[in-house]
Amino acid sequence: MPNLVLASTSPYRRELLARLGLPFTVANPQTDETPLADETPEALALRLSEAKARAVANDHPSALIIGSDQVATVDGRIYGKPGDHQRAVAQLRELSGKTVNFFTGLCLYNAATGESQVRGVSTLVTFRQLDDQEIENYLRREPAYNCAGSAKSEGLGIALLAGMQGDDPNALVGLPLIALCDMLRNQGVAIL
Repeated sequence: MPNLVLASTSPYRRELLARLGLPFTVANPQTDETPLADETPEALALRLSEAKARAVANDHPSALIIGSDQVATVDGRIYGKPGDHQRAVAQLRELSGKTVNFFTGLCLYNAATGESQVRGVSTLVTFRQLDDQEIENYLRREPAYNCAGSAKSEGLGIALLAGMQGDDPNALVGLPLIALCDMLRNQGVAIL
């Protein structure tokens, strides 16, 4: 089996990939994540997932490289990682009562052949109506400042939600494992 490389510094993606029981290494893709002019959120996530995978290819010339990127959107507006408490509060206020599309772009890049498989996976997440006290209580207990949309569904953030729809629960955390397993099989990697 070729070396498997996760082009991400996300501890959440690392944890998800480890579930497959395949050996892998991690590389920091250091990719400019600035959206292009008139780029849709979905196109941005797909482009960045491939850019991240390709960014580490020179250091791993015979590897299968996994890149992933996620955007959270409502009505075409992107909600990124808030970075601090004040922005997280503002995001959660805006997302209260709304359905958010968490779109995850995924790329498996074969550095030896130059072949890329790129897919997108949507998860629709509906937030409950949240009051300011709930938002503050949540962020005090789980400061989700490095999560798009300011909520960690795999943690206490699940209490902020009214429901979700999607084909792969792992996609919401940032790495769609169902699609990744299919991509790996396409490259001849036996998972089971």
